[in-house]
Amino acid sequence: MPLSPPAPRTLKHVRRVNYQGFERDDGLWDIEGELHDSKAYDAPSHRDPTRTRMAGEAIHHMWLRVTVNRQLVVQAVDVAMDSHPLKGCTEAQAALQRMVGCSMARGWRQAIQKHLGGVESCTHLRELLFNLATAAFQSVPAVFAASSPGEPPRHLGQCTGWDFNGNGVKEFFPQFYGREPKASAPAADTALTTEIPAKLGSSAG
Repeated sequence: MPLSPPAPRTLKHVRRVNYQGFERDDGLWDIEGELHDSKAYDAPSHRDPTRTRMAGEAIHHMWLRVTVNRQLVVQAVDVAMDSHPLKGCTEAQAALQRMVGCSMARGWRQAIQKHLGGVESCTHLRELLFNLATAAFQSVPAVFAASSPGEPPRHLGQCTGWDFNGNGVKEFFPQFYGREPKASAPAADTALTTEIPAKLGSSAG
């Protein structure tokens, strides 16, 4: 459903973000993110004031590939910065290797802030990393499994659609309908969201 009709306006900025998850033949998973920023008008270039940056030309165009295992522990990080506004921006890439060994399932945002916060890295790479965890959860079916037999899948109780007292749980997980969620259940930091019930497919994406 489209949004309501907007007030009169002029387009100024366009940001495109794309995430993809790939299952590898070696049992690991590649989660990739791409960020592309551009203006809708011509303007002087920050890096070279003598030239004009054309409308639609990338200001930021950055890529990340984070390889994780089934437990969402980072095994490797690859980064590319095709377009960036300042000459020194690429110096931010090296810090991404500090994320190897970190877990997307627990404390992901805190780890990003610890290893890449402030001037340690790049604002836009951090933004890509934040939501890479959500794409990973949608890609790797195993992460939605219950922590122990008899326990509900981990995404229940993490959003309105999967409220333990809601119709989603009542229809697809009736054995857990009306159950009180644990107070310690992690919410935003673990990106436990899903759209497709587990019993309707092999993936929660």
